[in-house]
Amino acid sequence: MHSKHLFSLGLGVLLGFTASSLKAAEAFEIGPDDVAKLPKGKEADGIIGDFVLRNDKVEAVISHNALFRRANMSTFYGENGITPGCLYDLTLKGENNDQLVIFSPSQQQGIVSYVRVANTGKAGEAAIETVVTAANNKGLYKRHEYRLRDGWQGVMIVTTFRNESDKVVKGTPDDRWTKFARSGTERGISWADAEDPADKAGYSYAWVEQDGLKIPAKEVELKPGQEISFARFLAAGHSPLEAMGAVMAQKGPVGTLSGTVKDAAGKPIPTAKLEVVVDGKPIAAYPDDQGAYRVSLRPGDYEVSATDIGRDTIKGKVKVEAKAIAAFDPVLSAESSFTFDIQDESGKSIPCKAQFIGVNGTKNPDLGPANRAYGCVDQYHSEKGQFAVAVPPGEYKVVVTHGIEFSYLSETVKLEAGKQHMVKGVLKRLVDSKGWVSADFHNHSTPSGDNTTGTDDRLINLVAEHIEFAPTTEHNRLYDWRPHIEKLGMKYEIQTVSGMELTGGAAHFNMFPLTPKWNIQDNGAPQWNPDPRITAVTLRDFQGQNPHRWVQINHPDMVANFIDRDADGRVDGGFLGLERLIDGVETQNYADAQILNGSPFRIGRDRAGKESVTYLREFIWLQLLNRGHRYWATAVCDAHTVYGNGVGGWRMYFPSASDKPNEIDHEEIARHAKAGRSYLTTGPFLQVTTEDGIQPGGEARATGSIKLKVKVQCADWIDIDRVQVLVNGRQEPKLNFTRKSHPKMFADGVVKFDQTIDVGLSEDSHLIVVAMGESSDLSTGYGTSSQAKIRPCAYHNPIFVDADGGGFKPNGDLLGWPLPTKGMKVEEVRALLERK
Repeated sequence: MHSKHLFSLGLGVLLGFTASSLKAAEAFEIGPDDVAKLPKGKEADGIIGDFVLRNDKVEAVISHNALFRRANMSTFYGENGITPGCLYDLTLKGENNDQLVIFSPSQQQGIVSYVRVANTGKAGEAAIETVVTAANNKGLYKRHEYRLRDGWQGVMIVTTFRNESDKVVKGTPDDRWTKFARSGTERGISWADAEDPADKAGYSYAWVEQDGLKIPAKEVELKPGQEISFARFLAAGHSPLEAMGAVMAQKGPVGTLSGTVKDAAGKPIPTAKLEVVVDGKPIAAYPDDQGAYRVSLRPGDYEVSATDIGRDTIKGKVKVEAKAIAAFDPVLSAESSFTFDIQDESGKSIPCKAQFIGVNGTKNPDLGPANRAYGCVDQYHSEKGQFAVAVPPGEYKVVVTHGIEFSYLSETVKLEAGKQHMVKGVLKRLVDSKGWVSADFHNHSTPSGDNTTGTDDRLINLVAEHIEFAPTTEHNRLYDWRPHIEKLGMKYEIQTVSGMELTGGAAHFNMFPLTPKWNIQDNGAPQWNPDPRITAVTLRDFQGQNPHRWVQINHPDMVANFIDRDADGRVDGGFLGLERLIDGVETQNYADAQILNGSPFRIGRDRAGKESVTYLREFIWLQLLNRGHRYWATAVCDAHTVYGNGVGGWRMYFPSASDKPNEIDHEEIARHAKAGRSYLTTGPFLQVTTEDGIQPGGEARATGSIKLKVKVQCADWIDIDRVQVLVNGRQEPKLNFTRKSHPKMFADGVVKFDQTIDVGLSEDSHLIVVAMGESSDLSTGYGTSSQAKIRPCAYHNPIFVDADGGGFKPNGDLLGWPLPTKGMKVEEVRALLERK
């Protein structure tokens, strides 16, 4: 951000706007050759057919009238969740920093009659109108006109309701916008901050009274033939306070508060935050790269403060007068911070994650929101080993990691005020995973709509946790993370391929590869269907059949999909044939492993704290394997934030011809995935083969018994204490090995277990080896983040053993439990568990 942008209020705000200027406001439609004119940003959603309003201050996008038009999957849910004719994007001119998902005037949602340019701007004012005719809206005509004049730092939106019926009708003027974590309303002016303060953007809007327009009631009642119009002004700024000032200028006289934030040496502090107390609420303003800021405020006395992590807070009071400039030039103390130089054993800079844990009375620092890489709660994720992190002075345990194959660094430091401490070290690759690459098939960033994690932040999170292959899987939108990877300089750290998650009210599907068709709705993604078989077939055939296409069901409802489709409490086979249309299901999605739980359900508690029945996917998958289902287990994080629901808890391992991420072939990964040659793990690196080299997913021939070669490696912050072989899903007591019962079989180095196990066979059997750390967790690697509570666990997809030469046949064993059905009551499940 440059200081010239700080004058976005400028003399036009202080002296009044004119209808003409050197460059008039304009409105136009985006055609196939005009996509470069669409404003960009973290939340930009403009496509071909949309309309652009722009002047010398701002750029805005109004969505056009098209089937399925919506900003993203989560704008509004439901059958009527489309939002043509709404304001999707708003950013300061030329800054490509849109942080707005949608502004829906008078809660506009659903079909509209038309959207068009109402005024190109030749008369000094540009306008785009959205109209819902009375015939399409139960007699209530609605019109939203988005107006823009040069010099305005926002858009005036004028709404008209007219009752064209012969009955009294009601309308709701109140607006909706989404999605912001920090927002509020002070003295009738609503404001919102960008999800990541480092993006330095804010918005504000309020009703305006001018040209005879009045502030409407929350609900209006119109008699036949009655009409009412009202307007609000929606502004953008480099901060919520700057945007708020632009709205204040529309409503009455304002003055200016400006200044610079520097340290004692005169160096600007662009990372600082100014807060001005407006009607008892602190509202943020952010300085530019030179430490300068400038905002408009109503005349009055204000309390103001300047803060920056690792520095003392400076407070003051200012008096703002109309058409005058008040100054606040805080000088902050020197910064206390950690600097890092983290390398691998070859001396190469390495991506990593740093945790800051307060000790001896020091609180954990708050480095920022959970949805970003550069400072999320008490962690910092970096795509390289050289970085700096400001923290308040105090005593900290600093832990540095790079995923589950590498060693960790830990150092306790007492950091003095205004001082810096260097953390320098080598993260050693302890686990030998040559020929295998780590992968996570399911993660999200802000294009998905149900989260606000930046795409760059997600990718940095992935490489910090050493995920080497991650297909692009945004909700209901084809996308490609490769340009972001290139921009971040991470092509040697991670590989991706375009894909998506197709989402609706029931089964969700992940799949790859697909090719985005840019600048159309959802980049050309297909539509979800409530019958998962139709969705599966759609994904298999979309853009032409592809033998390397992977299709999985995400966080599956195993009961509804495969056992009790209509939820009547009776086994009906679910959606018959679905099991033959998919490649895999997520048996593991972020949470702790339950594969050794021994039952298809348990009693837990819902979000309200009430007892409820939880169905256990892993056990039900084992039951269904015995009934002949053959789709592969997958493990994912399904990350929607960086801290908390972030990457790293679960992952997969697949064979790869190259260990270099930039050389990973997604078609090879898909071939191995479709063959079941894979391991699921939260930490242990498990390897299992038969003596003749049959891997997971393969079929072996043996009579009487078969030998399994089992090896488990762990980094120095992960451990296991149990290895259990499942034979047709059953936990055979003779094949249960623990540190307590078989101490000589376990070791304390990197290799925790390296044994050949003789497995007796009385029938055709599928074999799964599970390695568990039942008495440990992942707290060293994840600290206060929720993955810390997950236990170390690894298992693989089955090895199928033909014991009689007639080909493998499932034995139909339900493992001592009935197949669970929908609607099971807590009392019913408790009785079943107690009987067992």
